[in-house]
Amino acid sequence: MTFEKLGLCKEILRAVHEQGYSEPTPVQAQAIPVVLKGHDIMAAAQTGTGKTAGFTLPILQLLQKEHAGHGHRPIRVLVVTPTRELAAQIGESVATYGKYLPMRSAVIFGGVGAQPQITKLRRGVDVLIATPGRLLDLVGQKAADLSNVEILVLDEADRMLDMGFIHDIRKVMALLPQNRQTLLFSATFSDDIKRLANGILRSPKLVEVARNETVSLINQVVHPVGKSHKRALLAHLISNQNWKQVLVFTRTKHGANRLTEQLGKDGIQAAAIHGNKSQTARTKALAGFKKGEIRVLVATDIAARGLDIDQLPHVVNYELPNVPEDYVHRIGRTGRAGRTGEAMSLVCHDEMKLLVAIERLINKQIAKIEVPGFVPDPAEARAQHASGDGAGRGHNGRGNGARSSGGQRRSRNQSSRNRNRSGNQQSRAGSSSSRRRRSQ
Repeated sequence: MTFEKLGLCKEILRAVHEQGYSEPTPVQAQAIPVVLKGHDIMAAAQTGTGKTAGFTLPILQLLQKEHAGHGHRPIRVLVVTPTRELAAQIGESVATYGKYLPMRSAVIFGGVGAQPQITKLRRGVDVLIATPGRLLDLVGQKAADLSNVEILVLDEADRMLDMGFIHDIRKVMALLPQNRQTLLFSATFSDDIKRLANGILRSPKLVEVARNETVSLINQVVHPVGKSHKRALLAHLISNQNWKQVLVFTRTKHGANRLTEQLGKDGIQAAAIHGNKSQTARTKALAGFKKGEIRVLVATDIAARGLDIDQLPHVVNYELPNVPEDYVHRIGRTGRAGRTGEAMSLVCHDEMKLLVAIERLINKQIAKIEVPGFVPDPAEARAQHASGDGAGRGHNGRGNGARSSGGQRRSRNQSSRNRNRSGNQQSRAGSSSSRRRRSQ
């Protein structure tokens, strides 16, 4: 199938072909016709499958048919995303594929001054891409009017729920017209996602492509290594194999900062990107990485959502994620749009349970290759085991690393119920919402 057969106008097709694409990906082939027919959709697709264009292209087509861009410009399409980087990436996609259409779009998120965003909104935009906190802030300032929205897109809905944005999402939903088209995209269909979908979608069509499966073009390898030798192994791989561009994942912001400093001491240009970094610093680091000025970009999971780096060759899991699904999102930064890529995981003894959970999720045994000079010391593994420094024990006290995230969520849920009984839910929720908006 070609894009021409999907019924897209010549202006959109021209922009698509300029990007070097002639055939839609499976998720695009499924989603585009459904959206064009006006249906709500509930779509699950792994990262790197082209899902952003899967909703961007048909939305632009629908706006074009209704002669968008003439006269007064109310916000007709609202795209809500969990992170700044993802919002920026979607904004770039809208601008790229809509370059030959008479439309305006805007991207708004926290971490930067609001006034330029307010000015742009007052000039009128057809498509607004936003993170929840800044969106509600500008609505509260009467700078954004959502009463004319015709199409709502919730992208990375699972991540928004994980980040605690459910209350903000409900507030946004209350500001929208009841008669609208809603598109929900999520990497997974958890019970929470299904409950959200049941409340906002009308007879949705299901689009599901490669759910919980890793991209087949990605070569996945595990390098067993002692915990204390991870940094040296990473520096060795980068230097010895002459990697020019590598995205490295850590579990924590502090770990990302520390690794970046250590790589710098090894003579490897690196930068960190995470929630504590200012938007200016994050944008600068990402731009330098894309241009090749920065060799290594060290990121946390949340900050990396939405990173779209053309032809990224290498992804490294410096530490395995606590949630197996995040592994799929991480390695999906490479091997995008039909290209090949490599994903390496540096795994120490106390992460083996996490690795087992990942392999169970993707239904595949990942090749284990020891690197000469960095073979794990059995004595170190025994010492970690004896001290109880295991991935499972460290996270939920039962030696079950695969369920650590679930245990944490249950603990947080119990705490939430206790707060509800104390009668202080409203004040605490308001404070939490404020903190989330600042973090966006």
